[in-house]
Amino acid sequence: MNELEKQLHYPFAEALPEPGATLTVAPGVKWIRMALPFALNHINLWLLRDELDGVQGWSVVDCCISHEAAREQWEQIFAEELEGLPILRVIVTHMHPDHVGLAHWLCERWQVLLWMSATDYCMARLGTLGPTGFGGESAAVFFAQHGLNDPQAMAGVAARSNYFPSLVPAMPARYRRMQDGDTLGIGSRSWQCISGYGHAPEHISLYCAELGVLIGGDMMLPRISTNVSVYDQEPEGNALRQFLDSIDRFRALDAQTLTLPSHGKPFTGLHQRITQLHQHHAERLAEVLLACSQRPCSAAEMLPVLFKRKLDLHQTTFAMGESIAHLHLLWHAGQLRRRLESDGIYRFSTDARGAAAASPAHAA
Repeated sequence: MNELEKQLHYPFAEALPEPGATLTVAPGVKWIRMALPFALNHINLWLLRDELDGVQGWSVVDCCISHEAAREQWEQIFAEELEGLPILRVIVTHMHPDHVGLAHWLCERWQVLLWMSATDYCMARLGTLGPTGFGGESAAVFFAQHGLNDPQAMAGVAARSNYFPSLVPAMPARYRRMQDGDTLGIGSRSWQCISGYGHAPEHISLYCAELGVLIGGDMMLPRISTNVSVYDQEPEGNALRQFLDSIDRFRALDAQTLTLPSHGKPFTGLHQRITQLHQHHAERLAEVLLACSQRPCSAAEMLPVLFKRKLDLHQTTFAMGESIAHLHLLWHAGQLRRRLESDGIYRFSTDARGAAAASPAHAA
């Protein structure tokens, strides 16, 4: 446990749900943990006791990627953890594969409706289109403009055109829209929808004041910082600014809220974690600003500044997106100037106007 984690409280200590089983974390709330074949090796999913149209059952929150091991675990959960009741709806916090990958299968398996934000539903459907969806040549060209122009890296990024549909082969044809401020009646309790930006187009977290529980999805993780990236679909986005503004909205919730993250363990200390994340990004922004004050830098040249470990290709794509996000926050704030140089690469530098602007800590 690192020093920041020690400032949080984990009410279930080291307890984890067994594969294919659940762990109750609040009345009517069950925790599922499924393995992922990535460096981030698991995802947390949730079952909420529900009643819909007079029928007793459960709502699923998030789904895992589409692979056989996850389907087998779900079947075991259906057989042993639902108390003989059906799944009534599938709720997805956002469009990333580990959250939405099995939504189509679950909705078909139980003949139920998907509940999701409109933006993320449409983006996920776009992603299932394969080479015309996400990644591939467009991503390679975008990263090359930001300095990742090594032929091997470019070829690797370009070859990932089928990555999303390999994990999300289909999306349900119909859905029910969730949006910020909605109140969902789930069983006998009310859950408030809280939108968040920067990590996904329109991430929806769910908060139940009666239980004092926040299903934070990927917006509020206890051990790692959420990936916040700029990608080729929105090449001048300000994702980090959006993310930091979004997590501040959780300060309105009770400080003792039990936060259920998509990765890591349930924790209390929500306000402290918000402060930690702001401080983390303020430190990274200060490092970026210092580097760019010494010479113009591309996002690729920021990788060793922001990431001290060796990165594989999969990690490099996330790292490039994060590097651009940090540069863009400072650029949009007027603290950095961006120039497209003769080699076709964007580089960022300070100038008199940027030096006089607010400090990175203030910008964060």
